[in-house]
Order: sequence, then structure tokens, then C-alpha cells
Amino acid sequence: MQPTQPRHFSIRPVRPGDERALFVLIQALAEYENLSHAVTGSAEQLAQDLFGARPAAEALLVEADQRPVAFALFFHNYSTFLTQRGLYLEDIFVLPEYRRRGIGKALLGRLAQLAQERGCARFEWSVLDWNESAIRFYQSLGASVLPDWRICRVTGLELATLAQGA
Repeated sequence: MQPTQPRHFSIRPVRPGDERALFVLIQALAEYENLSHAVTGSAEQLAQDLFGARPAAEALLVEADQRPVAFALFFHNYSTFLTQRGLYLEDIFVLPEYRRRGIGKALLGRLAQLAQERGCARFEWSVLDWNESAIRFYQSLGASVLPDWRICRVTGLELATLAQGA
């Protein structure tokens, strides 16, 4: 049996001043997913959404080697059937050179703790269907990948058209 490796990273909530480092990690995630073209936001908007009068989301930041190396961005949702709120993980990302060190597992574990502390009935997230390594990783932690659900999304012109027709 191998001894447990010491944890050489820390997890903490983001705080004002972290938005630029967090946005760099978001851009790295987009590049990993071949979606760099989809990043239209900014560190300034991220700061407003995380630390403004009505925060839209929260985030955890992982630091190792005295620099940010991973993040998880999340928010609350609500289950009408359970009549309880849940915790939804929008994105989780670990820089490639820091993978396989327990960072992703620790981040998901911390989010599960937060969900329990806040009385959430469930903790959910989505995974891209091509990301087989992530799917296997999530399943190894006990997550179910739901085959019957598909994400529906309306953005841009379609969002405006739908809103006008209401």
C-alpha cells in the first residue's frame, strides 16, 4: 500500500482581487475545450458577478507553488420536485500540469461539503460527452451520468426573439 502523498495545495473561496487570475484559468479551460472563441466576458464583469451587490455565482480557487492552478465556479439552483435547493457546478478546471495530484477530487469534495452545510438536496454538474477521462473520474467518485437529460440553451438572437414573443 502506497503512503498518502502530502497535500501541496490549498483551496479557498475567491476574494476581490482574484478575478484576473480566475479569468486566466477560465480562458485556459476554454482553450482545453476548444472553445476560446466563446469567451466574450472579462475579468471586470467576473468581479461584478462574484462580488457585486447581487452575486450570481461563487468560486473556489486552488493555489499550488504560490500560484492559482485550478478553480470551481458554482451557484445554487432549485428542485421543484424536492422543494429544496441544490448546488450546481458550472465549471471545474485544473491546469494540465497539476492534474493527478488530487486537486479535482479535493475540489469536488469541498463542494459536496458546502452542499451539505447549506442543506442542499443534490450537487450536480454537466460534462462534455467527448471527455471520457472526466466521465470516468466523476463516476469513480460516485457520480451518475444521466443518460436521459439534455441541456437546452437559448442565446444571442434566439434569446432576443424568444423574449420578444413572450
